[in-house]
Amino acid sequence: MEKAGYDKLKKTITRHMELYYNQDAPEISDYEYDQLMLQLKEAEKEHPEWVTPDSPTQRVGGRALSQDGGKVTHHVPMLSIEDVFTKEEVCSWIDKVKATHPDAAFSVEEKIDGLSMALRYHPSGAETGEMELSLAETRGTGFEGDVITENALAIPDVKASLPLPYQYLELRGEVYMSHQDFEAYNKKQEEEGKPLAANPRNLAAGTLRLLNPGLIKERGLHYFVFNVQDGPAELMEGQVKSLDFLHSLGIPVTSHKRCTTKEEVLAEIDRIGERRGGLSYDIDGAVVKIDQISYRKDFPAGSKYSDGHIAYKYPPEERNVVMDDIEVAVGRTGKLTFTGIFHDEETGKAARLCGTSVSRATLHNQDYIRSMRIGIGGVYKLYKSGEIIPKLNGCVKEPEEVFQAPDRCPVCHQKLVREEDTADIRCVNPSCPAQLSRTISYFASRPCMDIAGLGSTLVDALVKEGYLHNCADIYHLKDHREELVEKGILGREKNTDKVLAAIEASKSNSPDRLLAGLGIRNVGTATAKGIMQHYPDIASLAKAGREELTNIPDVGETTADMLVSFFSQEENQEILKELSDAGVNMEMGQQEASSSIFEGKTFVMTGTLPGMSRSEAKSLIEKNGGKVTGSVSGKTDYLLAGENPGSKMDKARQLDIPVLSEEQLLQMVRKEEQHAN
Repeated sequence: MEKAGYDKLKKTITRHMELYYNQDAPEISDYEYDQLMLQLKEAEKEHPEWVTPDSPTQRVGGRALSQDGGKVTHHVPMLSIEDVFTKEEVCSWIDKVKATHPDAAFSVEEKIDGLSMALRYHPSGAETGEMELSLAETRGTGFEGDVITENALAIPDVKASLPLPYQYLELRGEVYMSHQDFEAYNKKQEEEGKPLAANPRNLAAGTLRLLNPGLIKERGLHYFVFNVQDGPAELMEGQVKSLDFLHSLGIPVTSHKRCTTKEEVLAEIDRIGERRGGLSYDIDGAVVKIDQISYRKDFPAGSKYSDGHIAYKYPPEERNVVMDDIEVAVGRTGKLTFTGIFHDEETGKAARLCGTSVSRATLHNQDYIRSMRIGIGGVYKLYKSGEIIPKLNGCVKEPEEVFQAPDRCPVCHQKLVREEDTADIRCVNPSCPAQLSRTISYFASRPCMDIAGLGSTLVDALVKEGYLHNCADIYHLKDHREELVEKGILGREKNTDKVLAAIEASKSNSPDRLLAGLGIRNVGTATAKGIMQHYPDIASLAKAGREELTNIPDVGETTADMLVSFFSQEENQEILKELSDAGVNMEMGQQEASSSIFEGKTFVMTGTLPGMSRSEAKSLIEKNGGKVTGSVSGKTDYLLAGENPGSKMDKARQLDIPVLSEEQLLQMVRKEEQHAN
């Protein structure tokens, strides 16, 4: 490899390290990353003079990201484990250890794919023989990490106290998320029209970094201990002995087995590999540690890796499958989803991967289908990403015809729309049965028509019972009061009347809330408010053309097209007429264009907001007198933070700048509106 190629490879790996460790947004698989690292190590082996301290082979993890307690230097460095990729390398390492210590034994453990965290315990102070958690820290750079004690205590597996008389104990383990909790999170995100998480590891890491212990409990993070970093001599003798002791105290520890021969180690690696597909969490290999902790110092692995450890990385398991069918469905956000249904080319049955049977895989979108040449009868390589998510990995034999997505919704048969600059194809019919519950729930939500008590669960029940076919039907529920009370759909008589009263009260809302509630793509609460400042009523807006709409600040061509398309559809015109006939307010009346609540205040935004885009948030702030800048400084008054905040959060906390959530921002605006009225 030439020096220029080496420098380019080093830069590429550094970028992927940043994406994986600090942004929780990897673009390549672990296997692809490992292959790049192998190339780099080989180049540095041939040219040791090229190696510098900033090389990915000399670094551990990512940068430290300051959180609730700032940064901390690790008492014991939290290093990585050197990877090996063949059984021959495992045997060679064991032979090397046995040559020096013939009596050496080994602990073979699952390598859980999560986020490393260390826990420090000190005596509680009273003569109770107990210890209490004094500090929890992330790995960060391996030598310096973040203090996240409050977040750690929100994880049920982390013990706030231990019935031990020691002067000091430090444990290291892995924070992770189960498949069940991950799927529940993504299901909720899909129902609410929010971005989906890529995998459990990224979601666990992003959640742990949030300043929200309640969210950690809600999302169900877990923790396994895999090492005693420091402690009394009795816990620093043997790896298996120390893990067994911790387990006896009710502390969750990683799966482990003591082995004394190469054959036993390889058998345990195979056993872990065979059962990994049935685990409730992801693993990305098997760790082999010298059981006698004192022996480990005789086998140094360099400044980046822990002594006396190796991690065997399983090769990606692949099967050739034949595509039998492609299933098209409509999600609750209106987005078309594609699922490939296939069989194993060799066996004719479902493909066996990582211990499970697989016959279906997500095909993402039409661009993916076209690039992969996917169609009925085609043959494709199938593997499991992260040992759990089945994915196609290349075309072996092309089909006679590549699949083409339909141009009409498979549920309501309305014409589908492909969003500009994306690969997403959507059904934009708000009355489409596939997305009806979500559409109506959003209409009734607090930022829109604010119908208290009419949440998604009740909406689902009302749709199922045939009372709701579109959002206008909400205002006809009063006509079915006796039936609703008798069936108990909204609860008993008192609760039913309470919900019906909230529905009646919502009729007087400002039309911008109604516009936001109609669920038009790109028209959130802030944009709707800005648009309605230019029109006296909804009827006037419905007649507006594309050119006229684009003259409104923050309304681009795409948003204008969405508005024109929505108001031109006959079914939407009928819904608006029903809403008007029901007495829902369509006229703006005499209203102030904006408030001055944020006059002279400077905002900075970070992370993903749950209910509005950044442009909508910016518009809302500016319409109320504030301004938005791109970086945090001493002149910043507020940081508006969503999920997965970046380094701006660190700087804001260092400068004691108030941090607002989206809901807190909206509450400030609503409070000012109520005061003005």
